[in-house]
Amino acid sequence: MPRTHRRRQMLQSAATVGLLSIAGCLSAAGDSPESEADNSELTDEYTQATEIEPPESVDEWLESANGYTGDRIRTGTRGRADIHVGHEYDDGLGFDPVVVEVSPNTIVRWNWTGHGGVHNVVALDGTFDSGRPNAQPGTSYEYVFEEPGTYPFVSEPDRDDGMKGLVVVDEPPSTGYETVDEWVVHSSNFDGEITDRTDAETASITVGADGNGGSLAFAPVVLRISPDTTVTWEWSAESPTATISFEERDIDSGELTSDADATFEHTFDEPGVYRYASLPHKSIGMRGAIIVEQ
Repeated sequence: MPRTHRRRQMLQSAATVGLLSIAGCLSAAGDSPESEADNSELTDEYTQATEIEPPESVDEWLESANGYTGDRIRTGTRGRADIHVGHEYDDGLGFDPVVVEVSPNTIVRWNWTGHGGVHNVVALDGTFDSGRPNAQPGTSYEYVFEEPGTYPFVSEPDRDDGMKGLVVVDEPPSTGYETVDEWVVHSSNFDGEITDRTDAETASITVGADGNGGSLAFAPVVLRISPDTTVTWEWSAESPTATISFEERDIDSGELTSDADATFEHTFDEPGVYRYASLPHKSIGMRGAIIVEQ
């Protein structure tokens, strides 16, 4: 499917243009004088609409994406997600994050870093297109993803060099507990499941399970227990230096540790929802929740 001009919207930095409108809802495209200078090296190859064939297998296609580790970052729960354009990885320039998973009606915004020359953002199926490649830091482009689906995209000048990305649009997993879902939705290993241990006097949680770009997760993410149950957190051999720190509760494991023999335990007497995180990794999704029910 050829890219369509009405899908384009390039948003320059506020100091340069000060124009902000919604891609896919409004039709706008433009370049400041500065960006025209940056783009003077471009050829017609990147300034004319061209068709890029979508891959038969997105997973196989992503294997050659610079910076791709196999993780999908679930973000945009507040209606917006950000991707950096021109992030420097060991294997070359790319997008950061490479893959994002968002809910329908989320605004995804790409922000140019200024690294590595000119770039643009083009969906392989023609759904969105930022237009002329640009090298100016502070430039941004955004698109509202209304429909569920998978949307692979590239930077056209770098499409053969691994500068690839993917937006996955889907409803987020849900436990049915809104407070829990809002807290753990960013954990890449959260799938909406609740591990039920309400018939046991003890339960355990692994610290340093696979997820969030490494061994940076808790497993299980969500645990349901009965009052007076003792929960033990057990550090794995792969665990980062981590803590167990509860939100709005006076429960804390104390000093950071990565000792594979380390444990922390707490007995939950009162019913309620208990949310916790490893503070050094809270922002990247190393979070968990305990549901205590009669």
